[in-house]
Amino acid sequence: MANVVMYSSAFCPFCVMAERLLLKKGVQNIHKIRVDLEPELRLEMMEKTKRRTVPQIYIGETHVGGFDELAALDREGELDLLLAANQATASD
Repeated sequence: MANVVMYSSAFCPFCVMAERLLLKKGVQNIHKIRVDLEPELRLEMMEKTKRRTVPQIYIGETHVGGFDELAALDREGELDLLLAANQATASD
């Protein structure tokens, strides 16, 4: 399965929507990094992504962005390709 990491917080509706979409796509394990519980991880997220808002989603080494970008990839048919490509890499 593709390696998915999501920076998130507890009361973020976009985080919930992103998780639902990923689960619908067959992602079984999302490594969630809760920036609301550990503020230093928000700083890490901001340094890596140059963004302040959650969710921030990585599929493998690819920074997808937030929910809007994830949903756009899905609409364009690119999300399945990205997940499949990273699934092959994760199992190597």
